[in-house]
Amino acid sequence: MSALVKICGVTRAQDARLAEKLGAYALGFNFYEKSPRAIAPADAWNIRRKLAPTTEAVGVFVNWKPEVIIYLAHAFQLTSVQLHGDETPKQIAYLEDELPVIKALRVSPGFLMSTFKKFRRASAFLLDAAQPDKFGGTGKTFDWSIAQKAATIHRIILAGGLTPENVGEAILTVRPYAVDVASGVESRPGIKDPAKLRDFFAEVARANRALAAAK
Repeated sequence: MSALVKICGVTRAQDARLAEKLGAYALGFNFYEKSPRAIAPADAWNIRRKLAPTTEAVGVFVNWKPEVIIYLAHAFQLTSVQLHGDETPKQIAYLEDELPVIKALRVSPGFLMSTFKKFRRASAFLLDAAQPDKFGGTGKTFDWSIAQKAATIHRIILAGGLTPENVGEAILTVRPYAVDVASGVESRPGIKDPAKLRDFFAEVARANRALAAAK
């Protein structure tokens, strides 16, 4: 199966249009106010409403009340929600009754595979590097062998320090459902670099061709 591409931390319409043109299956809008890629809901809507119906819009949240997430998701026609905080399995189950949930997990050397079972109602898992006092967007890689093992069982979206230089290796190693990138294709936080975006998608396509040839 070919790895899909999710571009996260979108703040500008021109970046969304280019990512969509290059083949992104999903765009992430970060509603965590402390993130350098945070976007106001109204600005996210102005971008979202111009996307093709086939492009998924993912809302990124950290410790929001589930009822508020659902309200915003319906109001802005989000396809799914991505949770980076300390959400409980009960909250995830509640949200899953309304729309798909991507649970972000921070991977450290002591990461336990049983963590996936705890959040089993989630539709997918985004794996990112663990870093103190950060809920994601670290720009750091982690031990891909953990993601590789998880990808044989779960729908894994691989994040954490991906760039045009390493995304091909990441796909060939992990074989994830999708790869997620923000800082690795930026000129500065929230501003995507067109050349880096094109290079990233080119490397993903190259890796996907290699996977297909290996079958």
